[in-house]
Amino acid sequence: MQIIPIRDLRDTNEISERCKSSREPIFVTKNGYGDMVLMSLETYERTMATAEIYRKLMEAENELAQGRSVDGPTAFATLRAKYDKTVSL
Repeated sequence: MQIIPIRDLRDTNEISERCKSSREPIFVTKNGYGDMVLMSLETYERTMATAEIYRKLMEAENELAQGRSVDGPTAFATLRAKYDKTVSL
């Protein structure tokens, strides 16, 4: 984990390179307290994708707990009945 004081943000090129090379967020402090978090776009996108996966898993677990789920064969049978169009020649 990298922690830097806010005054170190003056050298933007160096900070940009640190963000890209570390692939981890950089925590910025102001007067000794946490103030900001900097990260590369790649790290941000990866973090957001992971958060979205966890959100979907929580949603699925909630649906399961509420009894709003069906087993695999039933789900596929329902989808086939809805979308399976046989073409006669």
